[in-house]
Parts: sequence; C-alpha cells; structure tokens
Amino acid sequence: MMRGAARSKSTQNPICMTNCPTLIVTVGLPARGKTYISKKLTRYLNWIGVPTKEFNVGQYRRECVKIYKSFEFFSPDNEEGLKIRKQCASAALNDVRQYLTDEGGQVAVFDATNTTRERRDTITRFAEQNGFKVFFVESVCEDPAVINENIVQVKLGSPDYTHCNTDEAVEDFMKRIKCYENSYQTLDEVLDRDLSYIKIIDVGRRYLVNRVQDHIQSRIVYYLMNIHITPRSIYLCRHGESDMNVKGRIGGDSGLSLRGKDFARRLGQFIQKQDISDLKVWTSQMKRTIQTAEGLNVPYEQWKALNEIDAGVCEEMMYEEIQDHHPLEFALRDQDKYRYRYPKGESYEDLVQRLEPVIMELERQENVLVICHQAVMRCLLAYFLDKSAEELPYLKCPLHTVLKLTPVAYGCKVESIFLNVDAVNTHRDRPENVEVSRMAEEALYTVPAHQ
Repeated sequence: MMRGAARSKSTQNPICMTNCPTLIVTVGLPARGKTYISKKLTRYLNWIGVPTKEFNVGQYRRECVKIYKSFEFFSPDNEEGLKIRKQCASAALNDVRQYLTDEGGQVAVFDATNTTRERRDTITRFAEQNGFKVFFVESVCEDPAVINENIVQVKLGSPDYTHCNTDEAVEDFMKRIKCYENSYQTLDEVLDRDLSYIKIIDVGRRYLVNRVQDHIQSRIVYYLMNIHITPRSIYLCRHGESDMNVKGRIGGDSGLSLRGKDFARRLGQFIQKQDISDLKVWTSQMKRTIQTAEGLNVPYEQWKALNEIDAGVCEEMMYEEIQDHHPLEFALRDQDKYRYRYPKGESYEDLVQRLEPVIMELERQENVLVICHQAVMRCLLAYFLDKSAEELPYLKCPLHTVLKLTPVAYGCKVESIFLNVDAVNTHRDRPENVEVSRMAEEALYTVPAHQ
C-alpha cells in the first residue's frame, strides 16, 4: 500500500488522500528559467522539512548521449533524437515513482520542457496510476533580454557547450529553442481548466493560478510569487560580541562588550564602503543586535522572528552548568541537535518554521543586511547554501564576520569578511561520544574557552 493513497475496489487505482505525494511538472521553452525555479523550489521545500528531489530530464539525456553534437538532436523530425528523449523522460519518471513511493519523498520536481499537451497527459496518467497529485509550473517569457541573459549566464556553462565558442553556442541554442516553438502548447485557461497550475509570465510580472488543491500547493504558489531575479546581495552577520558571550553563557539579553561595540563601528564603516543603494537593515528585538545596528547610523527594522533560539530552562547557563544540572538534556541535544527542543524552549526545527516569513521577505527584497544570532544565522545560511538538517546546527558563524551572499545561476556565491576585531569563539562541535552514560569531560570536550 502506498503512503497517502487508498485503493478503490472497483478500479484498483490509487485514490489520492490529503497527504499523498506531489509531482511538480515544469512547462516552457528552453531558457525560461525552469531549472532555476526547480532548484530554488526544491531547496525551499527541503528547508521547511518537506523531502523533495528534482529530476532534470536534460541530465538523463546527457548521461545517455555522452557527446552533444548540435540542435538537430531536438529537431521534431529527428526520429532517433525523439526516441532517446522519450526514453530519458521515461527513466526520470521511473525514478520519480521510486522516490515518492519507496524512498519517503513527498515532492518530486520533474524538470523538462513538457511543451505538448500529449506529454503532459502522459505525465498526468502516470501520476494518477501511482496516486500522486500533479501541479504544473509554466514559465512564459517573450523578453529577448531576459532570454539572452539566461543563455549566457546558464546555458553556456552547460556540458553541451564545453567545446564551442560563445557565438557558436548562442546560435546553436537559439536554434534549439526554435525546434520547440512550433509544437509548443501553452497551458490554456479553457482546455486545461481541470489542471492545477501556476503560470509565471515575464519573470513574475504577472501570474495565473488555477485549481490549487492543498496546503503544499498553496505554499508553492506563495513561494513562487515572491522570488525574483534582480541582481542583489544579502549580508548576514551576528551581533557584536556580548557580555554573555564573554562569560560563555547562552541566550539572555545582554548588551555588547567593548570589543562588540568596536565591531559595531567597524561594521558601519564596512557597509559605508560597500556603497549599496537602498540597503535595508534588519535586527532582532534583542539588545545586542540593536546596539550593533546603532553603530551604522542608518534606519533599521526589528523582527521578533529574528530573536535567538529560546533555550528555555537553560537560558543564561554555561554549557558546564547544563551538563552539571541537566546531563540527560545535554546528551539528547548532542544526539539530534536539529530536532532537540530545550525544555520550555525551542529546537532548530522550530526556528526554521519561525524564520520562514523572514526568508519570504528576503526573497522579495533586494539588498539587505541581517544582524542576528548564531542559531538564527545558521538557519538562514542553510536555506541559501542548501544545507541539510544534519549540517545546519553545526554551520560556522563566527562573531565579527560578515557573510556576503550573491545569487549566481543556480546557487549562491559566499564571501566571508572578518572585520579585524577579536572575539570569543562560540562554536561547539558535536562531541564524538553522545551517549547519556558518558563522562562529563567527554560531554564538555568541544566547549570553547571562555572566562
């Protein structure tokens, strides 16, 4: 029996229940941002805790046909090419089936052109047979500048064009697009009125949304309506060193140490040198981030959602004290730091849910500086760098260091800038022994030095 699907006695076809898996299907001509959307959506869904994987049919084709010769492979009258492309789509769908039925996946993103109604009908039938819901994401763009930018930014780096010069590659790719244009059937408000879909027109100038079936589809729509491709940078840093940091105490709401105040001044100078137009500055509602922002002499906005993880009964304690008073809790946290919730406090998993509106707003904005806290910065960083739940709580986010994130093609470029003000180290690696029965010195082995 499949998860989330029940079988009807008369038809033996799975009937979709509320939580049955979802197949997201991209639609659109080449160079319309389908893979960009697929990768971004996959990253977002995994970050919020929905197991998601993308299946790029182009990748299957490259593995099948090792050497790409020219656009003629995609010509509608190239029977050999058509046969191979069908086989690749079929192999990808088989892998989708396996992922959603056997491997615990909840969402699969089927990234291909899917430009004909016939191909989309085949995918819909496949989904019905397997008890999956289908949601189509079509990207329509007629702006030559956007298409050319996409070809230069993304397609020229493709393995298909490693042996071509730029002009040859662009010319071939334009011809490849032409191969699809004649048979392209866009999603139609009348003919496709029974399908669930979002149509993104001209990179988000306009949207058409049809038959959103459930919570996951509404989240997908909400996310896709918030992302943009305008060049920008996001700056992430923690507050300046606080009095609590110096004492090796977690949480609390203390002010900045002398070195922390020095960092606030240096941060102001650094931001000024960056000469960023319309920079937005966000802080938490905690004293140490607000005092850091005051050093910038620019307006800033406070977010409650950016407050540090709530350590509950362990607030303002040193790791040594937690081990002493709550050794079981200390060991349980080391065993699963992402899901562990402090008694009367929060887990990293809770924090990710709390930060989702911040991510949505970061996607909508252009240049932003976020002054936050260690656990919060780890969660934000994990979203942008596509880190797993296991990696997230151990990401290194040192004090007095700014991370500059600049979106590129399908990912993010990261620059780490230390502002030359010393600070205590607050990073604690996971100890090797995480058993409840361990000795105190083993539990405390990775605790950083403090006063």
